[in-house]
Amino acid sequence: MVAFGKKLKERQIEEWQGYYINYKLMKKKVKQYAHQIEVGTQDRRHVLKDFSRMLDNQIEKIVLFLLEQQGILGSRLAKLGERHDALQGQPDISEITVLREAYREVGRDLLKLLFFVEMNAIGLRKILKKFDKRFGYRFTDYYVKTRANHPYSQLQQVLKHVGLGAVVGAISRNLHELQDRQGSYLSIYDQPVLPLQTGGFAVALTGLNLQDPVVDSIKAAVDRLTHSTNVLNFLAQHALIMQEELPTPTEERVDDQRYHFMSLLLNLANTFLYMVNTYIIVPTADDYSMSLGAAATVCGIVIGAMAVAQVFSSVYFSAWSNKSYFRPLVFSSIVLLIGNTMYALAYDLNSIAVLLLGRLLCGFGSARAVNRRYISDCVPLKIRMQASAGFVSASALGMACGPALAGVLQINFKIYKFTFNQDTLPGWVMAVAWLIYLVWLWISFREPAREIEEIPTTNEPNPAENDALEKGLKQQLLTSSDENQQEEDECDGSEEAPEESRVAANSIGSAYRLLTPSVKVQLLIYFMLKYAMEILLSESSVVTTYYFKWSTSSVAIFLACLGLTVLPVNIVVGSYISNMFEDRQILLASEIMVCIGILLSFHLIVPYTVPQYVCSGLIMFVSAEVLEGVNLSLLSRVMSSRLSRGTYNGGLLSTEAGTIARVIADATITLAGYLGESQLLNVTLLPSLLICIASIVATTFTYNSLY
Repeated sequence: MVAFGKKLKERQIEEWQGYYINYKLMKKKVKQYAHQIEVGTQDRRHVLKDFSRMLDNQIEKIVLFLLEQQGILGSRLAKLGERHDALQGQPDISEITVLREAYREVGRDLLKLLFFVEMNAIGLRKILKKFDKRFGYRFTDYYVKTRANHPYSQLQQVLKHVGLGAVVGAISRNLHELQDRQGSYLSIYDQPVLPLQTGGFAVALTGLNLQDPVVDSIKAAVDRLTHSTNVLNFLAQHALIMQEELPTPTEERVDDQRYHFMSLLLNLANTFLYMVNTYIIVPTADDYSMSLGAAATVCGIVIGAMAVAQVFSSVYFSAWSNKSYFRPLVFSSIVLLIGNTMYALAYDLNSIAVLLLGRLLCGFGSARAVNRRYISDCVPLKIRMQASAGFVSASALGMACGPALAGVLQINFKIYKFTFNQDTLPGWVMAVAWLIYLVWLWISFREPAREIEEIPTTNEPNPAENDALEKGLKQQLLTSSDENQQEEDECDGSEEAPEESRVAANSIGSAYRLLTPSVKVQLLIYFMLKYAMEILLSESSVVTTYYFKWSTSSVAIFLACLGLTVLPVNIVVGSYISNMFEDRQILLASEIMVCIGILLSFHLIVPYTVPQYVCSGLIMFVSAEVLEGVNLSLLSRVMSSRLSRGTYNGGLLSTEAGTIARVIADATITLAGYLGESQLLNVTLLPSLLICIASIVATTFTYNSLY
């Protein structure tokens, strides 16, 4: 693995090297600024102006070259258009073949230009991020606000690549007309189209027969450039499986020998069953607690016990997946089998302790880190998005099926000394499900071959030294000759950076130190939405029983309906909303809607009604679902590449943030129960409201960095 600067240089098109962003020069300039401010020969204001001027010059160089190349492509397309028009009256099969290949050649050159723009956009984002690490989180906000929103902005040409859409559209339209038509000139506009309208592009690509590899490659490049979103892409973002930062003209594939469809299916089945296991007890947890002599609000602890254990299980399962996928899945299934059996037996044993221990064991069996890691490491790039979307869909379906299944299990009978009723059946059903899954896993799973990693023989630098580098002016500059050389290497994009600055984080602490303010804000938002959703779901049975006298079946139907909104909402957002607005705009709007949903949920003076509860809950839940997609999309974009791999990766951090939020939310429900059920709703909603307001304020402070 090489430093970003070297990787950027290696992937440059040789004849265009002089027109790329000079990442190496600007990194050295950042280092010089840090030293000058440290010794007092330069002030911050001058540094901001000087660096802004340098960036303006770099962007102008890129944009002028981009415009020149667009003109060349436009001229070639105009000439091909004349030849195309000449064929309308007298179709010639051989000429059609030649013309189609000519359009493909222009398409391949356009693809090179799209990669050129994408690499420069990534380089620009990286250098802005690096500057912010050195000097405090203010420059990106200032630069983007003053440049990106200006009517004559050249920054928009790079970030939004204005003008390329016409070239993309012309090539795709003409190739479609020529492809396999053999003289039949049906217009692209006579066919159903899939609109792609994001970031300055308005490209209509036909939904039929788009089999030309050049058009497919162009469409994929355009999607990456514009962050254009379809349903699969939007769903896949929820999995937070981070991709390679820099584009490559040829797709890098995971070795297909490591991929096994049945093993992927087993990982998705594990995800589905675990989510069913999580939510199947929600409608009956309060009744079960009271049947064992505890208060109804102890359901918060019963539900949250699984999340408490998951905080720890996520770490050891993530570490275990470095060595194996099969063994942790087997261990997970066995632990969940035992945990659910204990949950079911607690009724006949009349023991709340056995009940809680059973739920803790279920949490210790959470293998979601393994499921996510398998998709990231073992699924080929060509289907990784579909696999990631499958992971999220399995979670959503499990979330809906859990309460629905609980609503069905409304029977009561006894076999020998074992009671089977609405409280114990969720445990028995899930125990049987995990037993069947374990047998299926043992028969069908295939352990993928492990990649052999090179172990560096040189001494690793002290992690504290690299942390000091990343803290800019807040830390003293390194003083020893060895440390100065290390910093020089880190700033020199043409050489490999020190190993420690490139390898995955090796602890939660080192992972945390890689978090910039924008990443921390996104994790706060994720914490907030998971907290609000857990409060809504976990206390639903107690609240609805107290205010509306709902039965277990009614609660189950309500929760199942909430869960069933997940996929339709993602389809609408992925197909339309995310292509009409920027992610950061959707992010802020969704946060505000979550806040409105929380406010509408409070019981104040007027009597609390079913429409108020259902509507406010629906607004909160749907807004949180929309928020989760764009939040994780932005998180993957602003997070350090060092957090894309290893045990302590971005997926683990987000999972921990969400799990801790659920733990605190469930604990809040139980603690609020001491004040009485009449106060439960307002007391638990108040922290949700405060955290939501804090996340909105934090978002406004980092808004201009989310691009």
